[in-house]
Amino acid sequence: MVEDVKVAYVFPGQESIKVGMGLDFYVHYTSAREVFEEVDKALGFPLSRLCFEGPEEDLSQTMNAQAAVMTVSMACLKAGEEMSGGALPPPTLVAGHGCGEYAALVSAGVMKLTDAVRLIRERGRLMNEAGRRKPGGMLTMDIDKDTVEGVCLTTGVEMSNINAPEIIVVSGEDHKLAKARRLAQVKGARRVIPVKVSGAFYSSLMEPALDGMINAVAQFQYQTPTVNVVSNVTAQPMHSLEAIKEDLISQVVHCIKWQQSVETMLARGITTFFEVGPGDVLTKYIKLISPGALIFNLSNAETTSEIVKWRKGGRF
Repeated sequence: MVEDVKVAYVFPGQESIKVGMGLDFYVHYTSAREVFEEVDKALGFPLSRLCFEGPEEDLSQTMNAQAAVMTVSMACLKAGEEMSGGALPPPTLVAGHGCGEYAALVSAGVMKLTDAVRLIRERGRLMNEAGRRKPGGMLTMDIDKDTVEGVCLTTGVEMSNINAPEIIVVSGEDHKLAKARRLAQVKGARRVIPVKVSGAFYSSLMEPALDGMINAVAQFQYQTPTVNVVSNVTAQPMHSLEAIKEDLISQVVHCIKWQQSVETMLARGITTFFEVGPGDVLTKYIKLISPGALIFNLSNAETTSEIVKWRKGGRF
């Protein structure tokens, strides 16, 4: 077995939503089924059915989507642990993209699953409401960060996701986004793609959600993390519960610094990443940030079984 391998678990956000996610784990693994059942009971309605059957329109609603992705991510983790007989390598660091940070906190023992899903669903509701009060949207641009900063200064949009080199998202009011799209294309962007969300997430237009988030975060109990959690806002590990609670509040109005978060993990010796949750969005980002990183994907029973084979073969 390779010595001194440092592993990070990373959890995807709302971008990874898909009808049918988590169903194979629910069918085949008791631990995953228990996650869905626990969440359904905590919320008082069958979120699991939305995950498995849709309709997509209902699943994609912000207050459902964020809770659903977090729930599926935890089901993926539990199924992976069950499938491997508890042999998955423990993480040195954990992180989540946007709302994926809630799954990271659950995995690190900071929050109970039932508390986290109640809080994240309220987060989704507050962000959706903020989007109605201050309408706007988001665009993904395939140009470098410096160019996007210039676009933001010129048009008044805000950088809201730094996902990877030349995968940057901006948020803003619709008329400003239209100007930003045209300018980005002039500056060399080949693709400028609208993000399917209900508002200008991770920007100042989400400020109407802050008071509600302050109240909501205060309603729950938090425990000292068993493993360091890297913040989306600062791209650094959070060392106190106060820092974690502040991050949960301020995250909704600040840029998601995913590229910087991955770079922080790499600088701290991480060589192997496990994307835990639906899809492979973070896997693609990490490959662009660090082509040499080893990345495994716990998104379904097939990919997870491959990880178990690698583990049992002594390759990490």
